[in-house]
Amino acid sequence: MSDRLNVLKTYKLYVGGKFPRSESGRVYEVSDSKGKWLANAPLSSRKDARDAVVAARKAFGAWSGATAYNRGQVLYRVAEMLEGRRDQFTREVADAEGLSKSKAAAVVDATIDRWVWYAGWTDKIAQVVGGGNPVAGPFFNLSSPEPTGVVAVLAPQESPFLGLVSVLAPVIATGNTAVVVASEKAPLPALSLAEVLATSDVPGGVVNVLSGRTAEIAAPLAAHQDVNAIDLAGADEVLAKDLEIAAADNLKRVLRPQPVDYAETPGTDRLTAFLETKTVWHPTGSLGASGSSY
Repeated sequence: MSDRLNVLKTYKLYVGGKFPRSESGRVYEVSDSKGKWLANAPLSSRKDARDAVVAARKAFGAWSGATAYNRGQVLYRVAEMLEGRRDQFTREVADAEGLSKSKAAAVVDATIDRWVWYAGWTDKIAQVVGGGNPVAGPFFNLSSPEPTGVVAVLAPQESPFLGLVSVLAPVIATGNTAVVVASEKAPLPALSLAEVLATSDVPGGVVNVLSGRTAEIAAPLAAHQDVNAIDLAGADEVLAKDLEIAAADNLKRVLRPQPVDYAETPGTDRLTAFLETKTVWHPTGSLGASGSSY
């Protein structure tokens, strides 16, 4: 019996719930930690970045308007689907990060747990950062968090799966939509994650995944007038500075790169980084000389 040929996987972008190739038609070679060729990944263009922003903006209204409980259900469903594809992601993480099978499996398990962690926070973060405020005067004063909008996320370069989920999950858990730039040297776990998101009840456009040269894709996102915030986790010091300058044009929220141990249990910092606070005043009690009340 002759040896069969392996069916090589064609990796694609994930934009608006669909899997297009880059409009440029370009690809680049992805290798493992030992230099062995793994696959060709799409080399995204500026046009791909703009298309992803359009998709994210279109999805924002429904996603931000969904109940926090429903968003938690959707994030938990991602964890369920990842659990079923655990072996595949263990192989991809091992190749991407040069880890043994057991260490790669531990990274995948931590990533699945990270989705569960943020799924549990969706309907609790409002109680942490919102509530009633004591004010002088006959008023109710209530503050509540609201999502910022479309967030560009540069995935960490050295942690292409656990790090990616650690910066992506809190963005969508709080009702934002995201345009993700995968790790430049190890994009395959992110592109495979897109396939999981597509079958996990995450509405199309809520997460859009691009691969390619980080600096090339991030520049138009940082300058884009319809991107409300950017997480620079995957940018080096020089690129981060350039992107901050570009982001200032429309007063984007910017989360600067910082040393993070993604294996540690996260706090709420990334959940609150891309939230706005809405405060409502409402009169109560006696008002005016007549003593009228509500």
